[in-house]
Amino acid sequence: MPGLSIDLSISAARRIALSAQGFAQPRPKRPASARQIAGVIRRLGLIQLDFVNVLIPAHYLVLFSRLGPHSRARFDDVAYASREFTEQWAHEASIVPVSTWPLLRHRMETHRVRPYGFEKAMAQHPEYAEWILEQVRLRGPVSAADFLADQMPQPRAFSDRIGDSWSRTGQRAILEAHFGRGALAVTKRLPNFSRTFDLAERVVPEPHHRKLVSREDSQRELLRLASQAHGVGTMRDLADYYRMSPGDARPRLAELVEAGDLQLARVEGWKETAYVHKDAGDHKPAATAALLSPFDPVVWFRPRAQRLFDFEYRIEIYTPEPARKWGYYCLPFLLGDRIVARVDLRADRKERFLTVAAAHLEPHAHGGETAAALIRELQSLAGWLGLDSIRVSRRGNLARLLAGVGKSA
Repeated sequence: MPGLSIDLSISAARRIALSAQGFAQPRPKRPASARQIAGVIRRLGLIQLDFVNVLIPAHYLVLFSRLGPHSRARFDDVAYASREFTEQWAHEASIVPVSTWPLLRHRMETHRVRPYGFEKAMAQHPEYAEWILEQVRLRGPVSAADFLADQMPQPRAFSDRIGDSWSRTGQRAILEAHFGRGALAVTKRLPNFSRTFDLAERVVPEPHHRKLVSREDSQRELLRLASQAHGVGTMRDLADYYRMSPGDARPRLAELVEAGDLQLARVEGWKETAYVHKDAGDHKPAATAALLSPFDPVVWFRPRAQRLFDFEYRIEIYTPEPARKWGYYCLPFLLGDRIVARVDLRADRKERFLTVAAAHLEPHAHGGETAAALIRELQSLAGWLGLDSIRVSRRGNLARLLAGVGKSA
């Protein structure tokens, strides 16, 4: 009956969560097909994009964690050329199924343009914003670099507002604004990771482009998708998946419980009530050994990673080097249903080796078992990245053991 609560051990909650995230199935023995890549995106509901390239852009690593070595070009084709998926602001900038586009429309209508203060400049110069949109309409897919300053110089207000911000140019900021508001959609990412845009109606296929869904129905469906991807989670876990406020999520979750889509649960050690998706399965992970991107759904909401895995995690890219505890680009290592280590990785493409700048063992983990499994995963990662060898530094309580295992492997 809806509303009745079940009790879950923390180990059962981990198994449910990892099963929902695709870790109950073994990796394919051959490079993943387009169908398998699409299947992972649909299972997760979204793939967050991040282009920090000290190792590899993070979205490719999310697929590697579940599918092993795969063609990055094939992922790009699935994400941008198949017309089954599109890019939009979901968790952050993300690849989502085209069916999710109308569920995000109510947020596009209130999209705020970055950097802050840009809305005022947009309102002062609507003719410039409309000229950019008309150029896309006439010319087809364009990037910010395709615009020439002498065609229509950007108003001074845009230059004053932007300065040294991420937008760099008025053209780019206007394109990004039209994208955030749903007038434009992304056709591809260029080698420098910048977006190419076209009119949304020429990118997002019908009926998804024009489909209208109410704000409440959209929120309810997004939370259902989040629960399906999480398996089990608290209200804040599920709200965070698509960046929804707890105030908006609370009544929609109650409706999903009443409808029987979700079941209430008490999870061992959790203070908050949890929600379990009706189709969630408690499956033992299939010999899982996976390096996780810092932007993997398993760990991207840090309070959940703490509750689920007893794993305190932060990414230290923006932390000054002397203050870093774990390293610049530190990846959790999942073994079975526990996170057992964390490694700070670099890809030296010139010298063709994978650097382990630091390797730390979690307190509960077995060093020998962890090192053996981790070195195999690092070898697979290095091969996928086209790197010839692995170099392990001395930093971290797992480093010496990992280096020793690597020499004997």
